[in-house]
Amino acid sequence: MLTSQRKQLIREKLAAEGQVLSKDLSAHFAVSEDTIRRDLRELAAEGHLQRVHGGALPASSATGTFSARKSLKIDAKQRVARKGVELISDGQVVIIDGGTTTSELVKQLPVDLRITVVTHSPGIALGLIDHPAIEVILIGGRLYKHSIVTVGAAAIESIGNIHADLFFMGVTGIHPEAGLTTGDYEEACIKRAFSGRAAETVVLASPEKINAASPFAIGSLSLINTLVVEEGTDEGWIRSVEEQGVSVVKG
Repeated sequence: MLTSQRKQLIREKLAAEGQVLSKDLSAHFAVSEDTIRRDLRELAAEGHLQRVHGGALPASSATGTFSARKSLKIDAKQRVARKGVELISDGQVVIIDGGTTTSELVKQLPVDLRITVVTHSPGIALGLIDHPAIEVILIGGRLYKHSIVTVGAAAIESIGNIHADLFFMGVTGIHPEAGLTTGDYEEACIKRAFSGRAAETVVLASPEKINAASPFAIGSLSLINTLVVEEGTDEGWIRSVEEQGVSVVKG
């Protein structure tokens, strides 16, 4: 079998099963694990998968530029965002992460909603200018231009002074085994810090993030309380998430 044929079959197996193990692939194709690891390295370099210990998971497509991600699965993002708004009550302190799905959440907020929003995203803050009853606290720091959010020690220090009711966390991948992941190390640190300062953490998961992984771990699914997904999301996958103590809401 040609290498290109084997790599294509690996991609098909990954798409069908949601993960592949190097040991199993080695036996299936009757080649060494070194050969399989080389195949996985090349496929990862081409953006087709995310390597993890012992194998690979589907790579998240939610790691492109901010402008590219804005138009990715826009209808799905709007649906889960509308459901997310239902979790917010007047008088709460709500942390809103940067990201294209949370940007849709901001667009859905009622004009008369009275809450305090804490964010490290200038874009989220600007999106709330026309909400007269929403107080906005903008966390400062070094601007990470790829995601248009602030990161670094100054941001972490400011986050430590917050006690919030809700945190809407942005992720690029959510997987029952790999947990919550994102494409940048410092962003992962900020997300963990925010989660530690909120009574409840919510993830709005549009389809491209489900059962996918990115290079940097935010943490296990135990970090979150509620996951909002689209109607029609695979029930087996939902059960695997609920088994880890996460409440799943369909939008």
